[in-house]
Amino acid sequence: MPRNRRDRSDMKVGTFEKKHGLPPGALRTKDGRDIRSDATLKHVRKINK
Repeated sequence: MPRNRRDRSDMKVGTFEKKHGLPPGALRTKDGRDIRSDATLKHVRKINK
């Protein structure tokens, strides 16, 4: 069974959404605000702990 790999932490949110076929604004913070498309996944993981 193939194992899924984690995306790179320096990838931008906009690139992540395009890669996975998500609409713009799909990633949100805990309080429901949209995350900027130029933020990195490292930042997103940090704020959503």
